[in-house]
Amino acid sequence: MRIILIWILLVGLFSPIEILPDIEISNEKTNPAPSKKEDISLIVEVEGNPKKHKEYIETYYPSIEVVATYDTLFYGLALKGRPDRIGKIADLNFIKGIHPVQTYTTLRTNRFDDLSNFLKKKNHENVFLPYQLNTTSYTGKGVKIGVVDTGIDFNHPDLKLNFRGGYDLVDLDDDPMETTEEEGMPTSHGTHVAGIAAANGELMGVAPNASIFAYRALGPGGFGTSIQVIAAMEEAVKDGVDVMNLSLGNTVNGPDYPTSKAVNEAAKQGVAVVVANGNSGPTNWTVGAPATAAAALSVGAYQPSGQVPYLYEPTTRRNIQLAPLSFSLPWNLTRDYQIVPAEGKEKVQGKIGLVKQTDKPVVDDIVRLQKEGAVAAIIYNIKPNNQEWLVGLQEENIEIPIALIATKDGRWIEKQIGEKTIYFKNEQQTRENTIAQFSSRGPVTVNWMLKPDIIAPGVNILSTVPGGYDILNGTSMAAPHVAGAIAAIKEAKPEWTNEQIFGAIKTTAQLIHSEEGELLEPIMQGAGLIDIASAIETETIIMDPLLSFGKYGHHIDERTLHITIENMSNEPQYYYFDIPKKEKGLSWHLPKKVTIEAGGKKELPIQLKVNTLELEEGTYQGWLRLNAGTKKLSLPYVFISETAEYPKIMGFNFQLNQLDKDNYTYQMYIPEPVKSVQIQLYDPHSLVFEGTLVKWKDLEVGMNEGEIKRRNIKHRGSFHGIIVVQLENGEFVNYETEILLE
Repeated sequence: MRIILIWILLVGLFSPIEILPDIEISNEKTNPAPSKKEDISLIVEVEGNPKKHKEYIETYYPSIEVVATYDTLFYGLALKGRPDRIGKIADLNFIKGIHPVQTYTTLRTNRFDDLSNFLKKKNHENVFLPYQLNTTSYTGKGVKIGVVDTGIDFNHPDLKLNFRGGYDLVDLDDDPMETTEEEGMPTSHGTHVAGIAAANGELMGVAPNASIFAYRALGPGGFGTSIQVIAAMEEAVKDGVDVMNLSLGNTVNGPDYPTSKAVNEAAKQGVAVVVANGNSGPTNWTVGAPATAAAALSVGAYQPSGQVPYLYEPTTRRNIQLAPLSFSLPWNLTRDYQIVPAEGKEKVQGKIGLVKQTDKPVVDDIVRLQKEGAVAAIIYNIKPNNQEWLVGLQEENIEIPIALIATKDGRWIEKQIGEKTIYFKNEQQTRENTIAQFSSRGPVTVNWMLKPDIIAPGVNILSTVPGGYDILNGTSMAAPHVAGAIAAIKEAKPEWTNEQIFGAIKTTAQLIHSEEGELLEPIMQGAGLIDIASAIETETIIMDPLLSFGKYGHHIDERTLHITIENMSNEPQYYYFDIPKKEKGLSWHLPKKVTIEAGGKKELPIQLKVNTLELEEGTYQGWLRLNAGTKKLSLPYVFISETAEYPKIMGFNFQLNQLDKDNYTYQMYIPEPVKSVQIQLYDPHSLVFEGTLVKWKDLEVGMNEGEIKRRNIKHRGSFHGIIVVQLENGEFVNYETEILLE
C-alpha cells in the first residue's frame, strides 16, 4: 500500500495543500530556484507574541520586510527578502516553521470564450449551470463570500461587478489575481469556484448579488503550504467575510490537522466555513483535511441525472460506467472494441488499453498506448488513497479518449481478458441522480465523525475561468454551490445564526437513492442534497442531525448523544421517532413524543447500546426517522465496531529543510496508538535492502513532526521507502513511499 497523501511535497514543516483535482491533474516540475538577488515571499510560524517578533526582525534584520502579522487563527509573520538573507533567521529560537512557496506546472484548461454559442450546442445538454440550484428570489445581497483558492480573474466580465477585494498570500500584496500565462504557470481554479458561488453576468452564480473577496493562498500551478492557507483564512476573518469557501485539501483523514483546527477557530469567530470533501472516492475513509473539521460544512459531489458514457459487454451484460477526463477526447466510439492490458505483450492498435495504476504515474502508459495506435484508454486505481497517479497527463498532447473506471470494474475486466477475448461497445445511458464516483467518503478517524455533511452538484459544472468559461468536475465545484446557498439563506434569514443555517440545510436536505431504490450510505451523502428553498421555509431545525456515536471497543457499551430541535413555526409542533428496525447487537433508546411550543426548542437524548460480540468489525450506519408534525425527517448515524480498515499513518513527509541544510524535517499523522514506526530503505531498481533510515517509538495520536540532523543520516540518494508500522496489538502494517536523501 502506497502512502502518498499529497501530490506534491513542499518545503516546510507542514505538508502542502492541494486544490482538489477536479478530475484534472497537474504535473509537478519545479521552476529553477530563485537567484540570490530575487526576493522571495514566505510565512514563518512563531512561538510567542508575533508582534514582538516583528519588532525583533525589523530591528536586527532590516533587509527583511515584515509584510503581515498573524495572531487570529495561528501565530506567524509574512516576510519578503532575498533568500540568502531570509535564510539567516532559520535558527532563531522563536521560529517554529518556515513555509516558502514553490512553483509547479499548471493545469491546462479547455477554455471557450462565447458562452451563448456554447450552450446552444446539443452535445452539452448535460451541463449544470450554478444558478439552477437556487430556485428562490434571494441572491445573497449584502453577504460577503471569501474564496480561499488560487486567486480569481477579477477582471472577468461576470465577476468584476461583485469583486470587492482580498489579499495575495503568495506575493504578499493586495492583488489576488490568478497566476497568469506571463508568470509561466497559469491557474483557473479559483475563478471557476468564484463563478459558481457568485458570478453576475452572462453566467449567473448561485448568489449573483453576493460580494466576492479573493484570497490567493495557492500560487503557480495551484500549490502552496498549509500555513499559507491558514494565513489566507485569517485575512478573510479580518475582512469580515460571512462565508468562506475552501475548495482545497489533502488526504490526511484526521480532525486535528492544522487547517482543520483553523477552520474550527474561524467558525468560532462567526464565519460559515464550507469545505470540499475531496476527490479520492469511492473508497471509504478518504475525506481529507480541512473537510475533517468538526465545524466545517463539508460538501460531497452530487451527479445530476443525464447521459453518461459506458462500456457494455453483451455476453455477460456488464455495464462499465466511464468517468471521462476533461482534457481528453469525447467517448463517441462507433463500434465494438477489444480491451487489452496496457502492460501486456499483445498489440494495442485499434483496441482499448486497460491501465492499472500501481506505484507510479500513468502518463508513460497512456503516451505509449496513443503512440502504438490504441483508440482509447481506461484506468483503474488499485490504491485509491494515492492521488499522484494521474500526474503529468495534462502536459502531454493526448488525442484519444481517456476515462476512469471503478476499481471493481477494472479487476473484473482484467480477469475476463485474462481468460478470453471479449469486446465492448461504447454506449450512452441515462444516469439517475447519484454520488459522483470520485467524491470522497467518510467517516473521519480519531473522533469517528460522519462526513460529508451535505452534497451539492459537482459534475459537468459550467463556470468562469480567466478569459472565458469551462466545464469542470469535482467536490471543488460542489462546495461553492453551498457557499452561494448560505449567502442566499443569510439574505432571507438575517436573524439566523450559522448554527441555525447549517442545521436548516442538513434538516431539509433531500436523500439520494441508488438506481435500485436503496438509500445511499450516510458516509457518501451525509444529510443529502442541499435544497435552498426548503432550508429557508423549514418549520423545524435540528441543530446537528448527523449522529456520530464513535468507536465501540468494549463488549457492551452505550453512548448518548443529544440533539436540539427548534420549532420555527407559529404553532406548537409535536415530534416523535419511528421505532428503528430491530438489529442484532443494537439497542436504541429514543425519546417519546414531545411537543415544542412555537419558537421554542428542546434538547433530546438519543441512546445507542452496542454489543460488539454480536457484530462484525467495521463501520455501521443508517437513519433514524423523526416525525415533525406531518413531515418525516431523517437523521443519519454512524458508529465503528472495534477495528476498521483505515490508514494507520497519513501525511508522511521527510525532506531536507531548504533554508537550513543541516536538518531534515519529518511529519506524519497517526490516527491511533502504535508501538513504533520505522522507515526501511531499498534500492529503487533492484529492491535490495539498504538499511533502516530511522525508527520512532512512543508517537502521539495526531500530528507528529520534528527534525533530524543531516549528519546523523549516512545514506544518500533516491530510495524506495517502506514505512513499517507496528500496531498496539503487535501486528505490522506496511506502506510505500519514495525517499530522497540529499
